[in-house]
Amino acid sequence: MKKFINTPESYVDDMLTGLVMAHPDIVRKGKQGRTLARRDGVSNGRVGIATGGGAGHLPLFAGYLGEGFADSCAVGNVFEGPNLQSCVDAINLADGGSGVLLLYGNYGGDRMNFDMASKLAATNDIETVLATDDIASASREEMSKRRGVAGIVFAYKAAGAAARTGASLKDVADIARRTVARTRTIGLGMKSCRLPGATGEISELGDNEVELGLGIHGEPGLWRRPMASADALVDEMISRLLEEGPDDKGHRRLAVMVNGLGATPLEELYIAFRRVGNVLAAQGLHVVMPLVGSFATSMEMAGLSVTLCFLDDELEKLLSAQATCPFWSVQ
Repeated sequence: MKKFINTPESYVDDMLTGLVMAHPDIVRKGKQGRTLARRDGVSNGRVGIATGGGAGHLPLFAGYLGEGFADSCAVGNVFEGPNLQSCVDAINLADGGSGVLLLYGNYGGDRMNFDMASKLAATNDIETVLATDDIASASREEMSKRRGVAGIVFAYKAAGAAARTGASLKDVADIARRTVARTRTIGLGMKSCRLPGATGEISELGDNEVELGLGIHGEPGLWRRPMASADALVDEMISRLLEEGPDDKGHRRLAVMVNGLGATPLEELYIAFRRVGNVLAAQGLHVVMPLVGSFATSMEMAGLSVTLCFLDDELEKLLSAQATCPFWSVQ
C-alpha cells in the first residue's frame, strides 16, 4: 500500500506543520510542538476547552479548534494518545482564568495522561468529560466503558457554544455531559487501514466482507458478514442506534452525521444518508441538522459511521449557534 509521506517518523510533525500553514488561525505550541491552539487564545472570563487524541483521525481531534469549538488540542503519534507534556500544555493554553473543560475520547492512554496533566497544570479549576458514543464497544449496562468516536464533534459544538455565551465551567461541563449522554454512534468497516511504516493492515477484512462496529483503531466489531446492499446495512445500523436512544421519548428532533472513515466516496455517503433520512422519517423523527462528510476518520479505512444526537431544545439551540473551525462552520 502506497502512502504519500516522507518518512514514518516525520509523519505527524509534517502533517501538523502543513495544517497550521493552511489554517493560520491555529498555531503549534508547547515544549514539543505537539499541542495546537487557537491563535487568538482564550479571552479572560471565558471557559476554555481542551481536547486531544492520537493522529490519524483528521478532522478529529485537532481540526475542531475555533470560535465556538475547542481551544487547544494535544496530539499524539498515529493511533496513540498524546504524551503527558502535550496534555499539560493543552490545559494551560485553554486557561483563560475561568476554568478548563477537558473533553476527549474514552481511551486508556488519553485518560491516564490527561488525569496526570490535570494535577500538573497551572490551574486546578478543571472539569473532565469523556465521549462514550460508540455503541459497539460495550453494552448499554457498561456505557462508561464505551469508546468515543465521531459523536464527540457534537459535544465540542454544544460545549463551545455554551462557553461562548459566558457560561460557567460547571454549566459548560454539564452541557458536554448531556450531549454525550444523548449521542450514539455505530461504524461499519469495509476495508482496514495501514499505519505509516507498517507492513500490514491493522485488521484484515476479506474482499467481500464487512464488519459492523469496527473501531477506528481496528478494534473488533460486533460481527463480520458478506457485503450486503447499502440499504440493508443502514437499516441494521439505524435499528441498533434507535434501540440505544435516551429514555425520554418526547424529543423527536435529531442531529445526524453520516461520516466517512477515510476512503469512502462522498457519493456513497449520500446513498447512506438517503436511507438514514427515510428510515428516521418513517419513525416520526425529524432531522434538523444533517451532516454528511468526513468528520472523524481512520487513515484510509473504507467504511462509514452513523451518529444520532437526540436533541432537546437547549442542545438544538447550541448546535445551531454560529461557530467556525477549519473543517466545519455553522452560520
